[in-house]
Amino acid sequence: MKITKEFIKRIPKTDLHLHLDGSIRISTLIELAKENGISLPSYTEEGLKELVFKDKYENLGEYLKGFAYTGAVLQDKSSLERVAYELAIDNLAEGVRYIEVRFAPQLHQNKNLNIIDVFIAVNQGLAKAKKEFNSTDKVKSGAEPPFGYGIISCAMRMFDYGFSEYFDKLLDVHKHSERKWIFSLASQELVKASIEARDQYNIPVVGFDLAGMEKGYPAVDHKSAYSLAHKNFLKKTVHAGEDYGPESIFQAITELHADRIGHGVHLYNPGLIKNKDIKDKQAYIRNLAEYIGDRRITIEICLTSNMQTNPDLAELQNHPFKKMSESKLSVTFCTDNRTVSSTTVTDEIFKAVQTFNINRKDLKDIVIYGFKRSFFYGTYLEKRKYVRQIIDYYDRIERQFKLKD
Repeated sequence: MKITKEFIKRIPKTDLHLHLDGSIRISTLIELAKENGISLPSYTEEGLKELVFKDKYENLGEYLKGFAYTGAVLQDKSSLERVAYELAIDNLAEGVRYIEVRFAPQLHQNKNLNIIDVFIAVNQGLAKAKKEFNSTDKVKSGAEPPFGYGIISCAMRMFDYGFSEYFDKLLDVHKHSERKWIFSLASQELVKASIEARDQYNIPVVGFDLAGMEKGYPAVDHKSAYSLAHKNFLKKTVHAGEDYGPESIFQAITELHADRIGHGVHLYNPGLIKNKDIKDKQAYIRNLAEYIGDRRITIEICLTSNMQTNPDLAELQNHPFKKMSESKLSVTFCTDNRTVSSTTVTDEIFKAVQTFNINRKDLKDIVIYGFKRSFFYGTYLEKRKYVRQIIDYYDRIERQFKLKD
């Protein structure tokens, strides 16, 4: 029997690359904008899908424009908690059992909201959804695995005036300093706040990320922040190879100790290698891919988002996932931004199955990789037990659908 969309919806899934501000329900965005007097290009879902949240974008810059509107409505506790709660509910509705929600807390800091307040608000929304679902009879009886989540804090590669009140103040205080030093300082502050939220407030901050404009803003500028995260057992992922070449990925895994890579879409693109000292570009790519595979560094694949921000891909079959799969790299399917990319985890997996002819065994391996390579908030033994529950439940769904190769 072939793999159907209904089967994919039923199996337990993860989303390890999931931006909070890129996944707000459009109806909620409109409602919050009206409540807070924030101007939108349209106040209908149809209008916003036509003007802001499109099917296709010219480039990454246009893709990111929508975040100005979503970020504007996420400046108070109740809005952050609501959006986090709804995001968890939307994932649960399609069988997603574990999510890692990432966002840049410093974009939500203001005179009424400090950074710990931001962490608390998001966590309260996610915890509410978790408590509701895990209190149901089907979970308590063991018929279905529980829902889990972690929080990943995102530092910004760069920022300017107008990004947030916090960044405006930081730029004012350090008017005479080099910008990249200020960017590094902000990311170090975020690591310290993330550790405080985790250790003093018991908030499941499981990882640290670096997001924003990749081209012109190398990850190595944030090496001090990642070193601090590394020393404090905060797991690490980096947006790399999305808008720049293989060298960006190399930097992320060697200089920043990345456990996972966000996107990695240009891993196999020799044309984007800029270092003139690299004479054999194909050999460089082979060695890089081998290193990633050997270290089991997982790549967070976001098919729809990559197609939208990289028009050169043209057709989905051109996506490097095919090469990654052939090389047996550890990969997991993610949405990136459910609203901005108008997608779900089910949609992403179904596209992959249809395009790359993924069989039953390989699909199961990829889905389970998501759970195994998660930054699970808990002990290693607890994580193993949870993954076992997921595998057993997956097997039951397979038997129900009578799937076999």
